[in-house]
Amino acid sequence: MTVSDEDLAIVAEQLGRAPRGVRAVAARCPSGHPAVVRTSPRLEDGTPFPTLYYLTCSRLNSYVSRLEGAGLMKEMTDRLATDEQLAERYRFAHESYLAERDAIEPLGTTVTAGGMPDRVKCLHVHVAHSLAAGPGVNPFGDEALEQLAQWWPSGECASKVKN
Repeated sequence: MTVSDEDLAIVAEQLGRAPRGVRAVAARCPSGHPAVVRTSPRLEDGTPFPTLYYLTCSRLNSYVSRLEGAGLMKEMTDRLATDEQLAERYRFAHESYLAERDAIEPLGTTVTAGGMPDRVKCLHVHVAHSLAAGPGVNPFGDEALEQLAQWWPSGECASKVKN
């Protein structure tokens, strides 16, 4: 996982602003553009930034927002209260995320991102985690990607920045 100047320029185009704290491209779109970046646990000014994986693909962000708008996060959170195996797998995702972040720089907190491990607060975080870590680590990211399979990944996701 590396990040080039071209990757940073594309991420800036995707986000509509300069990216902050980018350490690496953690996953790419089918077209080769960055889809997920791994960020530093602290921004350049020292501010804690617990979101280790950040979804940058504009097209995928739009699709994930549709799932959120349809109430998927509430349904997922409700399932945590009734499905012990799912809750255990989600806790593992939280612990994995925390261990990866703390291996870079411990923040002295067990807060990760996306509501882990007790609720689903931001589906974008979970999709980013699933794309970066691969299937089987984050159950809710995996589920969201399965629901989006008919739309993503396919096609050109972002225009390349010309140097």
